Amino acid sequence: MFIVGLTGGIASGKSTVAAVFRENGIPVVDADAIAREVVEPGTNAWKKIKEVFGEEVLLPTGYLNREKLGEIIFADATKRRMLNEWTHPEIHRTIMFEALKHFLTGNNYIVLDLPLLFESGVMLQYIHKVICVTCTPEQQLERLMKRNTMAKTLAQQRIAAQMPLEEKCEKAHYVIDNTNELEETRKQAQRIVGILNESWEHWRIRLYIAVLALVVFSPLLYWQYRSTST
Repeated sequence: MFIVGLTGGIASGKSTVAAVFRENGIPVVDADAIAREVVEPGTNAWKKIKEVFGEEVLLPTGYLNREKLGEIIFADATKRRMLNEWTHPEIHRTIMFEALKHFLTGNNYIVLDLPLLFESGVMLQYIHKVICVTCTPEQQLERLMKRNTMAKTLAQQRIAAQMPLEEKCEKAHYVIDNTNELEETRKQAQRIVGILNESWEHWRIRLYIAVLALVVFSPLLYWQYRSTST
């Protein structure tokens, strides 16, 4: 099994592309969904957030008020870095665990939906190909404001906290242009699905693992053979 990284900027259209992969039966591990799980009430990260930021970032239910927390951390790089230090290690461990589960079920490849793939750099060494979804800066700002019912200043802060889309596209293997109609974006994603489905990379990895297993277990097999033949 090999791993494909799906990235882009906030509100650039990653969810649309991820949906195309899911429709084709390819597992997608969503880092944003995992990020929500690791800060659920009672988790270590939740306790640290409550201790440092106070009750004001909690809803009456005990769950995080993500909008309020976002206003704080996107206005203060130090606090944003603190939050990342509390959450990112657990997020990455969970992602790797999910990837391992898919590997054991025999999938040829999976997609990791990682908005901060290049910013963190942690998962890059495990990824075979990277897809970046892009749009114009004006579209990104407009879509974010509309999607989150967010003031322009707050939306600009969130976009500025990420690596520029242009730079991400330069680092990616495939770029999906999400500036036009939704159907055009889906067609580009489907084309990449076709390319990845034809890849033999998963066989190379399986062969590598088989050879590694043979090297590791050969002494044990030889010892068993010797002990039973004497």
